[in-house]
Amino acid sequence: MRLFELLLLLSNIGLFALTFLLKKERRTVFIASGIATLLLVIHWTVEGYRVQLFFSYCITIIFLAISGYSYFRKNGPQKIPRFLLGSAYTAIAIMLVVTVGLMYAFPVFNLPEPTGEFKVGTQTFHLVDTNREEIFDKARDGKRELMVQVWYPVTVGTGKHAPFIPDTPILRYMAANYGLPEFTLQYLKYVSSHAYSGAEVSSAQNSYPLILANPGFGSSRFLHTSQAENLASHGYIVAVIDHTYNTFATEFPDGRITTSTTNDLFSPDDDYRTGRENRDKLGKVLTADVAFVLDQFELIHSGQIPSPLKGRIDLGHVGVFGHSIGGATAYDASYDPRITVGIDLDGGLYRLRESEDLRKPFLFINSESYFEELNRVINNRVYTDAELNRMGSTREWMDQVTEDKKLELERMRETVDEGGQILYIENTEHLNFTDVQFISPVFKLLGITGKIAPERANSVINAYMLDFFDMYLKNQGGILMKGPDSRFPEVKFVTSLL
Repeated sequence: MRLFELLLLLSNIGLFALTFLLKKERRTVFIASGIATLLLVIHWTVEGYRVQLFFSYCITIIFLAISGYSYFRKNGPQKIPRFLLGSAYTAIAIMLVVTVGLMYAFPVFNLPEPTGEFKVGTQTFHLVDTNREEIFDKARDGKRELMVQVWYPVTVGTGKHAPFIPDTPILRYMAANYGLPEFTLQYLKYVSSHAYSGAEVSSAQNSYPLILANPGFGSSRFLHTSQAENLASHGYIVAVIDHTYNTFATEFPDGRITTSTTNDLFSPDDDYRTGRENRDKLGKVLTADVAFVLDQFELIHSGQIPSPLKGRIDLGHVGVFGHSIGGATAYDASYDPRITVGIDLDGGLYRLRESEDLRKPFLFINSESYFEELNRVINNRVYTDAELNRMGSTREWMDQVTEDKKLELERMRETVDEGGQILYIENTEHLNFTDVQFISPVFKLLGITGKIAPERANSVINAYMLDFFDMYLKNQGGILMKGPDSRFPEVKFVTSLL
């Protein structure tokens, strides 16, 4: 909660109390109303308007108008019927309660501070793959375009930090994606990142390892800002890819906004085979996006694409990670010989039938709920009829899911043999692996995110990601990969697989 919006709310509560305690002190109430109005003006000027405080704005203006009229009118105070007065007090009380609730549910939050020694810079690229047609555009006459945001280590940053979500027109699509009215999340334009736009790369090292990152289905590059900033602060160049038409919205430099159309691939009427084929079709495009972006970073490194990153990318040490289907993308993209190591954040794998053994170290960090699903397969536990009815699924469908999960577990086991690990974090849910968990505490109350505190979930995930990448991209660290650590009791190592 920001300072002046808090002071404005407290002034509203104070005004409400004064109308009871000092009914005849018209001058005092008028002065207090003036102070509240001054706070409102400062709040609008310094912090900016947001719809969650609409009732608070109304209360301030109403009190100023009524107290001013009462103070300056020449005749004595006019008797107000008790019923009208009681109704007004009740309405104001309700508006105050609603305002408090909205400020709690939709706070202007602070992203976690990066833990590394470097400050962080950021730059965004618009990349066009002239060799691929766009198959998810309904017009189907364009080339594949991507927006990619990069975070990297800097020594000195100047000016203000870049906003968490600089492309504010997409916020209404983001709200709709989570089933909220379109105006609800406009306040996120006031949330700041910890990165400086266009700053020069730190000269502390000649070059820095590159990590490519992939958001999940219907997500966005912005929702991995805290992970990218943290890795960059520890000496990595991190590029998060907006997979066009698989995001809730992507804005391009010319102002065009694309939304998610890949959900058109999936229908509740599809059989399992059709659903898997469509999933693999999407996965093939996402994996190709990663390979293309890596191609472009070779051009950025050589200076053929203008960037402060010219000559500063260590292309011999490249990692990849992703969340949900982005985690599956990270796994599939790791077959590229240019990629050394990868991490899957709570994502089931795709294209399993086509893949050969990866034979690279790979880290799987799962939510507790996803591990329970894997554990059911490990223990050969069959779904009951009641469970199938609750999920709205058939036994035939779940039998095929189980067969795919068995193959997925085999792939996971192979990566452990190559130096990887499989972990899960207690009390986490799927969206604890993104910055969605910071947007509203209501998500936690509804079970959309887990019981774990968002800040704790973020710090645990960041610690294990950093340790794993350090081990294979910098030849250091690796302490957390050795086994359970008392500093992170919620992290559990999976030691038994099929």
